[in-house]
Amino acid sequence: MKKSESGFLKNTEPEKSYIEKISRTLPHDEFLYDLGDLFKIFGDSTRIKILMVLRETELKVQDIAEILKMTQSAISHQLKVLKQSKLVKFRKDGKTVLYSLADSHVLTIISQGIEHLSE
Repeated sequence: MKKSESGFLKNTEPEKSYIEKISRTLPHDEFLYDLGDLFKIFGDSTRIKILMVLRETELKVQDIAEILKMTQSAISHQLKVLKQSKLVKFRKDGKTVLYSLADSHVLTIISQGIEHLSE
């Protein structure tokens, strides 16, 4: 297969062969469901705000709540969802619990979304 000017692959093979090749490259349904669930997490503006705040530094719940002008309870609830999705991690510093982005992939997803909307 060759790439067209738009960057998409051009169908230069017989149709059946082309369809079979594409079908083999699709991930299994369970993986696709998990991917769909991951993207659902980004469908909530409060969670997006929390991730945006955590791009800068690790913070405790109280600080996130103050920055976003929300209750600590609301922030804690959303942090639980983000932790379960492995988008946010935490560490304890004495009695203080500090939250941060789980890894650089989360920052990449956010950055790509911002870039896409800015085009």
